[in-house]
Amino acid sequence: MSASDLTAGERGEGHRTHRGWSARRISAALVAAVILVAAVAALVDVVAVRAGRPAAAWRRHLADELATRPVDDVWILTGAAVAAAVGVWLIVLALTPGQRRWLPLRSPAGRPRVRAFVDRDGAALLLRDAAMRVPGVGATHVLVGRHRIKARADVRFRDPRQVRDDLTAVLDEERDRLALARPPRIAVRVRRGSH
Repeated sequence: MSASDLTAGERGEGHRTHRGWSARRISAALVAAVILVAAVAALVDVVAVRAGRPAAAWRRHLADELATRPVDDVWILTGAAVAAAVGVWLIVLALTPGQRRWLPLRSPAGRPRVRAFVDRDGAALLLRDAAMRVPGVGATHVLVGRHRIKARADVRFRDPRQVRDDLTAVLDEERDRLALARPPRIAVRVRRGSH
């Protein structure tokens, strides 16, 4: 069943779908690789020390530097700032869904587990094609955001106010046909096009 097959009542009863969560494979792989390398290096050195060998030079040097440098040293402050920035970045990645290019569609009534999304550029093309069918519109540009649809149109003939009203109505109808979970507001600007 497509979104256009749903009646207005069924669309109103549908379950609201939230934005999909991004897998974030690259950032997860980078963090896992850094932690794995550090853990393996530390484990190998600890095993070597337990076997009666001296600690590795890098570990002795690191322990000596941390013991002798003051807390307000430039390198200590720089390292702390980098660690804090990476930590904030990881927290933001963990708490935000991502996939900003996709708009969630309303799930059909009675089927809340059915999830579908539409690409913002694809939605913009559908809306632009609908806008071009309005009499008097010579050219149009449509941008679809998460909260707002911005449409600019050049008026070739007819009164620009009438064209704006017709364009707003057509875009409103086409937006409703998309069955978006959170329909964005529509902002229309028209200008008299050059002949």
